[in-house]
Amino acid sequence: MPSITVQPNQLLERVLTIEIVRVTERAAVSAARLRGRGAEKAADQAAVDAMRRELNKLPIDGTVVIGEGEIDEAPMLFIGEKVGNKSGPKVDIAVDPLEGTTLCAKNMPGAIATIAMAEEGTLLHAPDVYMDKIAIGPGYPKGIVDLDAPAADNILRLAKAKGVKPESITALLLDRPRHADMIAAIRKTGAAVSLITDGDVAGVIHTAEAKTGIDIYLGVGGAPEGVLAAAALRCIGGQMQCRLVLDTEEKRDRAAKMGIKDPRKKYEIADMVRGDCLFAATGVTSGAMLRGVTFSKDVIETDTVVMRSATGTVRRITAEHRELQKFHLD
Repeated sequence: MPSITVQPNQLLERVLTIEIVRVTERAAVSAARLRGRGAEKAADQAAVDAMRRELNKLPIDGTVVIGEGEIDEAPMLFIGEKVGNKSGPKVDIAVDPLEGTTLCAKNMPGAIATIAMAEEGTLLHAPDVYMDKIAIGPGYPKGIVDLDAPAADNILRLAKAKGVKPESITALLLDRPRHADMIAAIRKTGAAVSLITDGDVAGVIHTAEAKTGIDIYLGVGGAPEGVLAAAALRCIGGQMQCRLVLDTEEKRDRAAKMGIKDPRKKYEIADMVRGDCLFAATGVTSGAMLRGVTFSKDVIETDTVVMRSATGTVRRITAEHRELQKFHLD
């Protein structure tokens, strides 16, 4: 049989369209075994360990540039960690093995396992700190909303662009005390506010999905989640602006060591995710975006979305796994 020559971009496509689905599936299944047990760190650790094992099987030479865990001292795939079997292309990886640890621990809707992968040097390298964010879906002229504008102004601008009254706009925010003033300002315009306890990767993606009824995402969340959400919007369209919250000298020093020259820089999607990338997420608990893992006697079912920016392709993969063959405990 003649050999087949695979160009680097073709190999990337092959890896990024099928293989990383297995990574998020395995992490989601491992976390789902601990749903409702009240064990946030144990569930996170299970997802991290599973994701690491699957990543190390891939034909990539990968570097984790966006990890998780520093903010709350959770287990992590740490920034700078090398993954893959080194037989393929060099890639940057952003991970959140269990976004919504509290959601999983309480068996509440919306916990997911998620990853983004791109060619080396194309994902933002940033410390695991907080990030101020604003995002809307596709179909609007550039500059309709602005991170530095008051929240009320952004609501009014978006309503005008949509040709509706502010009362028709729904804003999504994390339910945190730090957002109290912003929530009050948004409601004063007449717009509705939808609050989530966790899960701002999915929250940003909701702005690009008409079925969710979410028009805009605002507020401060994690930087890893910001980069992952930017990867998703790069695939499916939308606008997003972010700024790292570097409010201590220690955080500014960490950022500087990672190449962040301007601590006040306002990042757009193209600043955080350059070139071709892929985003994948698998549901842990059922939510608006994905169904959670289901267990039966012989089969485990998973629900995954995988997106590629170069083509704008969105695949939804519902898979059945024979537990003893695929997901036995190591």
